[in-house]
This record gives sequence, structure tokens and C-alpha cells, in this order.
Amino acid sequence: MEALDQKPEAGQLKNAVGALVLGILSILTCMCYGIIGLILAIIGLVISKQDNQLVKNNPDVMYMNAGALKAGRILCIIGLVFNILMIIYFVVILLVIGTEDPQVFEEIFRQMR
Repeated sequence: MEALDQKPEAGQLKNAVGALVLGILSILTCMCYGIIGLILAIIGLVISKQDNQLVKNNPDVMYMNAGALKAGRILCIIGLVFNILMIIYFVVILLVIGTEDPQVFEEIFRQMR
């Protein structure tokens, strides 16, 4: 009976701040051809998954940084969408440039060697 009367203690989510930082960085780096930001967003979502399950499984426990976890997950999702759109944008641009003048790609590859 005593265990039922006790109030749940406040907890600390270990990956909430990391997910928040990765979400912010994924949005800021979406102009880097979408690859860096995409990787950061995926890592942010993966590391926040365990803490998100902890919050869902224990709804009566007050977590100190649950807001940071939620904001981090939202920013990671936004960053994921932005980065996917940037990748699509750059692929379309490359296809348009490639169809106008095929020698442009040859010149790019020649300069890369």
C-alpha cells in the first residue's frame, strides 16, 4: 500500500539536450547539399527514441527536460524534411544542367581529377 501512495520522482532525460542540439544543427546545415543535416537529423531522432519511450511508458512521472526532448524531436523532423527537399532540389538542378549541356558534367569531372 505504501508504494501506491508515493508520488513519482522527477527524472532527467539523458538524450534530450543532445536531440535538441542535433535538431538545430540539422536545420542550420541543410544548405550543405542536404547530406550533413540529414545525417544529424537521423542521429537526433535515433538517440531521442529511447527517452521518448521512457516518457510514454511513465506518463505520471515529471521529467525535467521533457520539453527539450519534444522540441528536439520536432526540430529533427523539420531538419529531416528540409534536408530531403534540398537533396531533391540539387538532384533536379544537376539533371537540368546535365540536359542543357552535357559537356558541363565532363568539365566538372575533369576538374575533380
